[in-house]
Amino acid sequence: MATTRQERRSPRADQETLAGPEARQRLIDAMPVTERRIDLEGIPTAVLEGGAGLPVVLLHGPGEFAAKWFAVIPELVETHRVIAPDLPGHGASGGGGLIDGERVLAWLGALIGRTCPVPPALVGHVVGGAIAVRFVARSGHRVERLVLSDALGLSAFRPAVEFEAALGEFLQRPTPETLDALWARCALDLDTLRERLGDRWRALRAYALDRASTPAALAAMQSLMAAFGMPAIPEAELEAITVPTFLIWGRHDLATPLAVAQAASARYGWPLEVIGGAADDPPVEQPRAFLAALRRAFGDR
Repeated sequence: MATTRQERRSPRADQETLAGPEARQRLIDAMPVTERRIDLEGIPTAVLEGGAGLPVVLLHGPGEFAAKWFAVIPELVETHRVIAPDLPGHGASGGGGLIDGERVLAWLGALIGRTCPVPPALVGHVVGGAIAVRFVARSGHRVERLVLSDALGLSAFRPAVEFEAALGEFLQRPTPETLDALWARCALDLDTLRERLGDRWRALRAYALDRASTPAALAAMQSLMAAFGMPAIPEAELEAITVPTFLIWGRHDLATPLAVAQAASARYGWPLEVIGGAADDPPVEQPRAFLAALRRAFGDR
């Protein structure tokens, strides 16, 4: 399959008519979940829940929301109880624009306490992975296992030059054009991806733009990145992790290169699975391969 990192405009990308809340609801309605709102450490939190079995908590990336797991949840709920929150300040969750890192860790502890009758598998993507690592390093007894997908925090944030430039442009000017340019660096082949997703792509894009145009939501993303995504987690904290830990990585990740995952795997003995045909978002780009790797991490039969 030919791949490209060059952004080619499509007619669909310029036909944005969905309002943000409508776009979010369309994504949720297409999944076998219910949504409820829970107050956690004073943060009104939107949570998607579905399925039965051992609990799995899914933490999304910066500037995203729980429905971003749309390609993973429908199959996962067949065997597990899935809990997917909007991170503080993201999606429909409150918390304000400036979010303290300690409060986020307390929020995660409260979420697990309210939604998981037994210690869950904790799955974190990008900044959600960095949050998960910091939580497990302190409260590993509350988690059954840890799965990190293209997680930040295993090294200082030093993305590829082209990714850094696209991210900087988006943060300074969150417009449809800068969002598309950033996503072109987050996906290996953005054109193929959006053609495959169809209406789901339009809904994802509409809600992402809605949130990015909200100063509090943009500030929340920057706060989480500053607290969890930019600095390297101290080695002492990583070495303190004793629960089974697994890495799933996109081979072409420009934000946190595969070499970071390979080094962590070698140093801490964490098994690593590499997903081909994906950059930093395997759950969306290669959901079948991601789910297969996730089930192996869970020890599912």
